Amino acid sequence: MFTDPQSVTISGSAKSLPRISSDVNESAYSNDDSSVTERVSHSYGKRTRRTFRITHSKYAADPLFPSQNTPYSMTFYVVADVPKVGYTVAEQKAVIDGFVAQLNATSGALITKWLGGEN
Repeated sequence: MFTDPQSVTISGSAKSLPRISSDVNESAYSNDDSSVTERVSHSYGKRTRRTFRITHSKYAADPLFPSQNTPYSMTFYVVADVPKVGYTVAEQKAVIDGFVAQLNATSGALITKWLGGEN
């Protein structure tokens, strides 16, 4: 089980995310106003799927009515989909470490390009 609370830093601001629910294969964490939530889940079948997801919510000016604030949210998640056998945890971690390093290289240049619509 993950430590309680979890912590994530967004735009230089640390957010404390205490556990708000826990089940056998899923836990959820959220800050006090629910503007940041994380869900961690595991699904077992022919393959094992592990999902780690963050949702961020905010209010911002409505482009059609700039004097009115409208709620917006975004979600980002990663999924590890692995066979029941054939990969050790260390091997799985090595693949993920390589991928995360690729995304973070040069101050996240690849992420910025991807979010800009490049492929």
